[in-house]
Parts: sequence; structure tokens; C-alpha cells
Amino acid sequence: MPSSITMIEMLPSTPEPAALAPSKESSIPLEEKPDESDGSILEHATSGLPEPGAGRVLEARERWNKPRINTWRLAATFFAFINFGMNDASYGALVPYIGADYKLSYLVTSLVFLSPFSGYTVAALFSDRLHRLFGRRGVAFIGPTCRIFAYIVISTHPPYPAVVIILGLAGMGCGLLDAAWNAWIGTMDQQNQLLGLLHGSYGLGATISPLIATTMVTKENLGWWTFYYIMIGVVTLELIAGTAAFWRATGEQYRDNNRADGGDEKGMTRLALKKRVTWICSIFFLTYVGTEVSLGGWIVTFMMRIRHGQPFASGMTATGFWLGLTVGRVSLGFLTGRIGERLAVCIYLFCALGLELIFWLVPQFFVSAVAIALIGFFIGPMFPAGVVAATKLLPQELHVAAIGFSAAVGGAGAAV
Repeated sequence: MPSSITMIEMLPSTPEPAALAPSKESSIPLEEKPDESDGSILEHATSGLPEPGAGRVLEARERWNKPRINTWRLAATFFAFINFGMNDASYGALVPYIGADYKLSYLVTSLVFLSPFSGYTVAALFSDRLHRLFGRRGVAFIGPTCRIFAYIVISTHPPYPAVVIILGLAGMGCGLLDAAWNAWIGTMDQQNQLLGLLHGSYGLGATISPLIATTMVTKENLGWWTFYYIMIGVVTLELIAGTAAFWRATGEQYRDNNRADGGDEKGMTRLALKKRVTWICSIFFLTYVGTEVSLGGWIVTFMMRIRHGQPFASGMTATGFWLGLTVGRVSLGFLTGRIGERLAVCIYLFCALGLELIFWLVPQFFVSAVAIALIGFFIGPMFPAGVVAATKLLPQELHVAAIGFSAAVGGAGAAV
């Protein structure tokens, strides 16, 4: 008969607590707690937020260089966001010349800001569905294709109503990829830093776009629509790079990695809308994007009309704003990751409000130009911080739908 010691050794060892998978009946997924608690959701928006994918057993988080293809994929997404920035910032630089060309009032000219919002709304409704059908590869192809077609139409100098309508298609192309790349990078390791670089790329494109557009119109005496020749070229490169980098990211792979717990994969947008986090982030993005577009989109007109600046110098203030936003996103993103999203956003907002008072109360061209650049520096990291908070508080399978919807609501801020 074996000894008691031998019998004990033959018994199966008790698994470590960390290896025990939480059952759906006996535990609540970590991502769902903010929605089911009675406390304020803002209490969770701290540095102690659950990490993306928390509650998913034995699921390794991707890194910027692991798997190795991620290096090329990140490069493709950064390049795409450079083009997003060039697209968005060009409106503000070109608005005075579009209005003069078509002899329009400010109210009618402002429709160029409203039209992309309609495209973002369509993208929010279909983004998750397109991901599940075609994967990130399909989205990387469809998004740039929509924008290339829109830019080709605009470059022909069509009637103004056609410009407004076709910008909606460009907005849909941007909206698809905006949700896709934010959701993908938002679940990676060091997401604050990576999202800071991603949105810093947006700021880089927004920095060079007014410079290029203003130079073409004021120095070379070219029509405002000729700027879109450049956009056709760079977005074609984006189409090739993005499709190649995400070629193996198929719809089947996306469905396998983002399965719904209840098995319903067709109602992700509807499910995302039931989460309070989605609506809180939407309101945050609504006010943020509205502020960003108001400053970056109308600063050239303001500096020319109110501060009596020269056209080229006024155009450079837009470049200064977007440059400040770029530097802020790249540099302060690392600070945000250290001190937490809630505290960081409070600090940035306080600094931006102080600078806005200086911009308003000191009616001098130089002071206004410096103040607007510093405002861009401090508001820049707020959008990436909001995306990180959303990815930490929501289940991974809802990231694309929730961020897509929030981005669409943010587009409403630009329209307003």
C-alpha cells in the first residue's frame, strides 16, 4: 500500500489562482463594472483604469513590434493619420478662398465643415459590420478609395453643391479608418504613448497642410482646388501601404479575435449604444472636436478680419496651432500615461482655458499667434486620452463600434 506521502503526490495539483478563468455565472467581466455600478463613471477614468482586454484569460496584448508585422502596420496607420490631418486642416486654410471663389457668405461656406459629419455618421453605422465582413484589410482599402474618388471630383473645380456633397464621401473614408486604427492601437501595450504618436501624426499633417495650401494660393496664384492634386497622390500611397500592411488581417481573423460573449455579432453598434461609456466619450469628443475645428478652421479668417493680418501671415497662425497640437500629442502622451487620463486632462484643460483668455483679452496679432499655438499644445493630448479611457472601460469587441459612434458625434461638434 502506498504511503500517505506518495498518495498526496499522486493527487492533481491545485491550479494557481491566476490561472483560474472567471466563469460568466459567478463573476462580472471587468469591463462591465462601470456600467452596472451606481457610482459615477468618471471615478473609473483614472490611472487605475482596467487594462484593455482585462478579464480575457491568457490573451497576450500586442506590442508595436510584436508580431513583427505591427511595425509596418503602425507606419501605415501613422501615414494615414498624416493624410487625415492634411484633409481636415485644409478646410480652414481654404475657406476664405472658397467663399471668395463661389461668392458665398460665411454661413454657406461653413457647409464644408458640416458635410464630412454626414460621412462620419454613415461610417459609424457600418464600421463594425465592414470589419466583420472584410477585416482591417478591407477597411484599409475602402477608406482611401472613398477619399481618392472625392478628391478627384473636387480637383475638377465643380459647382459648390457638388463640393459639399462629395466631401461627405471623404468624411466617410476618414471615419472608417479613424475608428479602425484608434480601436486597434488602443488595445496595445503602451497605448497612451502610441496613440499620442498616432494623433501626433494627424497634427503633423494638419501642420503642413495650411502651409502648402496657403503657399499655393497666395504665392503661386493657383486655384484652391489644385491643392487636391496633392491629396490624390498621398492618399493613393496610403491605399497601397495600408492594404499591403493589413493584407492578412481578414474578416475571419477579426471575427475570431472579437467574438461577442452572447454570440450576437450583428448588433455591436446597438450594444455599444447601451453603454454609458460610449455616450460619455461621445459628449467629450463632441466638445473637443468642436473646439479644435473652431480654432484650427477659422483662425485664418479671424486673424485676417479681426487682427488685420496679411493673408500669408494669417495662414501661418493655422500652421502654428497645428504644430503646437502635434508637439503636445507626441510629448504629453508620455506624461498622460504616467499620471493617468483624468488628472492629465484636467491639467491640460486648465492651461488651455488660461491661454484662451489671453487670446481673447489681448488684441494683438503676435500675442494671438503665440497663444493659439500654445492652446494647440495643451488640447492636443485630450483626444488620445479619451480614446484610451474608452478602450479600458469597454469590452474589446465593442471598441470599433463605440469609437466609431463617438467619432461621428465628435464630427457633429465640427459641424456646429
